[in-house]
Amino acid sequence: MRILIATGGSGHSDLAVQLGNSLIDAVGGKATILTVVRHEDERSHGESLLKRAERLWQPHLPGPELKVRVGEAAPQIIAESREGPYDLVVIGERVHHRILSRLLSPTSERVIAQVPCPVLVAKALTREFKHILVCDSGSDQQPLISRFTSMMSELLTPDAEITVLHVMSQMGAAPGVRGWQLRADAESLMRAHTPEGRILVHDMELLEQSRAHSEAKVRHGRVVDEILAEAEGDAYDLVVIGTHRMEGWQRFLLDDIARQIIHDVHRPILVIQQRK
Repeated sequence: MRILIATGGSGHSDLAVQLGNSLIDAVGGKATILTVVRHEDERSHGESLLKRAERLWQPHLPGPELKVRVGEAAPQIIAESREGPYDLVVIGERVHHRILSRLLSPTSERVIAQVPCPVLVAKALTREFKHILVCDSGSDQQPLISRFTSMMSELLTPDAEITVLHVMSQMGAAPGVRGWQLRADAESLMRAHTPEGRILVHDMELLEQSRAHSEAKVRHGRVVDEILAEAEGDAYDLVVIGTHRMEGWQRFLLDDIARQIIHDVHRPILVIQQRK
């Protein structure tokens, strides 16, 4: 795996460096640490930030490549991710207080929405990536579990435990969905071959082809609330979500559900964009 870690020298940037370090330690690969400065005469400052990040790197791992780019942060991170090529971008996201609006920083949102590969948001530090929650809405033309297994196959190790979560919301239920389905567990839906059950069966079949252990889980209620409750209620090392491809000027933004999950979940979050 080749990963790009963006740092600006802040505490949440340090967390991104440490999380990228843990990922390389867990699955192997090479890392590039990038910092962006506004003007060419600030390059020496950027180099000092990279030295700070390098001191956080575990000495038993291959040393990261260090890069300084000049310009605005988000466009330069996006440009580097496209030129790499990289399999993953790791970024930090500052902790928000409840009294503030539920917004991501402009840099984080633009990077997540526009880079050509998955983005790992360093909301917390983990030393291993074994207990993974995949939040599959089942509504994408290219299902999240398909993207996850193809793009992040290094995480599907024999000791990994993958929980695939599907949230059923009464407000978002398709026409013809019977009341019992809005209360049923995953096993019941899969046995009855309901639309949601077929999605979960497909997900489990894909995961059976990997080396990881897997289970399906269904929760009922508001999507963001149920994902948050599941993510915080169990000791997950990683939460995986997808985002929908948008058109026009909105292609530079995240959808509301993804934005809320990234803001509220206090676990490392892997965001996998739906691409053409």
